[in-house]
Amino acid sequence: MPLARIVDLRQLRSGDLDALLDEETQVWSDTLDWDFRASANLVRRFLDMQALNGYALLANASPIGYCYYVSEEKKGLIGDLYVMQDFVCAEHEQRLLGAVVDTLVKTPYIQRIESQLMMLRNSQTIAVPQRAHLQVYIRAFMEIDLRQAARLPQGRPSYKVLIDGWTERKQDDAATLIAVAYQGHIDAEINDQYRSPAGARRFLTNIIQYPGCGSFFQPASFVALEQHTGKVCGICLASLVHSDVGHITQVCVSKAVRARGVGYELIRRSLESLARHGCRKASLTVTSSNREAIALYERMGFRHSRDFAAYVWSGFSRLS
Repeated sequence: MPLARIVDLRQLRSGDLDALLDEETQVWSDTLDWDFRASANLVRRFLDMQALNGYALLANASPIGYCYYVSEEKKGLIGDLYVMQDFVCAEHEQRLLGAVVDTLVKTPYIQRIESQLMMLRNSQTIAVPQRAHLQVYIRAFMEIDLRQAARLPQGRPSYKVLIDGWTERKQDDAATLIAVAYQGHIDAEINDQYRSPAGARRFLTNIIQYPGCGSFFQPASFVALEQHTGKVCGICLASLVHSDVGHITQVCVSKAVRARGVGYELIRRSLESLARHGCRKASLTVTSSNREAIALYERMGFRHSRDFAAYVWSGFSRLS
């Protein structure tokens, strides 16, 4: 194997990564039934603008891997890491991840780094950088056959709610719901946007407007409203990650209606709508320690497909 070297992504143009991005697009399709083309094209666009921060791994002058990041206020977000299958090994993934993390740690004002890297193949053996400042959370990717979902009985929540379709005017109320519902929840340790209404609004904007979680699909996105107040007490948002595959991007219910059947009915309606649209399957991700949520998903017919790691680095602000 030729000796690989690290270069700044801003030295490259989109055409330089064509073979790598084409392979990654195929791997996303083969392993997750996920159409990665929109995300790959976004990478190409930002490369040509010289606006993509990160590193590429070159062997014989050809890119064999890349990792990019974005900075958001005081936080760094690692958007993707991929090494071509003929070259993938713990050392190569470690070098790319280490280059990005070390750069972010040294960046002024950055106090936290988050990443959820679905295509990190050696997460069990890789020597993750800056381990003294690292928390690792295992997450699960789950899938359901929508022919099975079609047989789910209609829910009858024990809390009186009205289920309505998602509209943009519900976004502020949904952001407030997320911030309150996730207080003390492990997912707020993984994604700090859950900790405030302003952060939750940014999170909702990201999943609705950008392709990282697929193409937002409003017909399969719902809100639950308290019948006596009209207050938003639950949401279930969905996207299309392939022409015939859906993805549940967010499920959240207030503490007042938790375990009252509201989450079940929201998800059921989303799955029903995806099936009507012609989807054959749907997926979601969940933190593995969230046993209550996993039990609900399994009762509905979701099955575990694969694990991946969510990494959070913090407490390094004094490092030089």
